[in-house]
Amino acid sequence: MAERSPFATDEWYHCYNRGVDKRTVFENTGDYNRFLLLLYLGNGSVPLHIANLKDQNIHVVLEDISMERGEPMVEIGAYTLMPNHFHLLLKEIREGGIAIFMQRIFTAFTMYFNKKYERTGALFAGPFKSRHVADDRYIKKLISYLHLNATELFGPHRKDGRGNIEIIEKRLIEYPYSSLSDFLGYERPERKILGNSIFELFDTIPTLKEMVDDANSYYIEHPENDSK
Repeated sequence: MAERSPFATDEWYHCYNRGVDKRTVFENTGDYNRFLLLLYLGNGSVPLHIANLKDQNIHVVLEDISMERGEPMVEIGAYTLMPNHFHLLLKEIREGGIAIFMQRIFTAFTMYFNKKYERTGALFAGPFKSRHVADDRYIKKLISYLHLNATELFGPHRKDGRGNIEIIEKRLIEYPYSSLSDFLGYERPERKILGNSIFELFDTIPTLKEMVDDANSYYIEHPENDSK
C-alpha cells in the first residue's frame, strides 16, 4: 500500500498520482502543456493565474524573463507525465511547500480539465501519494525509473530496456513530457521548470543501460510506485 510521507524541508520526495478509475488525464498536447505550465507557475509565493496571461503558450511563458513568481516553495528535481498518471521528484524548500504546491496543481488542472471536457467531480484518485527518498543513491535510481516510464508508450519493452536500445533512447529523448532531455544537457525552455541542486548529484551523465539497471532496481524495491 502506498505511503504518504510527512514532509521535511530540504528533503526529496517522490510524489505521484493517477486518474480516478485509472482514467486518462492527459488527452492531448494541450493537456500535457497545461500541466507543465502549472508546474512552473504554481511554484512560487506570488500566485499566478493562467487566465491573466496575455499569451498562455508554455514556451512564451517560460521565455518571459520579466515574470515574477516570488520565492519557490519546492524544487522540482525531475518529472514524467503519462496519459493516466504522473511522477514528480520534489524537494520541500519552505515548510508546507509540497502540500500547497500540489493542492494548487490539482485544483487548477482539475478545473481546467472539467471545463474543457464538460465533466464534474474528482479527476485524480484521491490525495497524491509520496515517498521520502532518503539518500543520493536512491534519488539517482528514482530519476532513472521516473524517466524510463515513458518507454511503456513505445512498445512492449517497458522499463526493462528490451528492444532496440538506439530507438528507445531516441524516443525517450524526444518525449516532450519528461525532464530526461534536460538531464542529458539538451537546451529547451522547459529546463526552467527544474531547480539546480539535483544536477549536482551527477558527476557524469548515465548511459541508457545504467538508467535501465537503476530503474529496474528501484521498481523491484518499490513496486507500489507503478501508478498506471
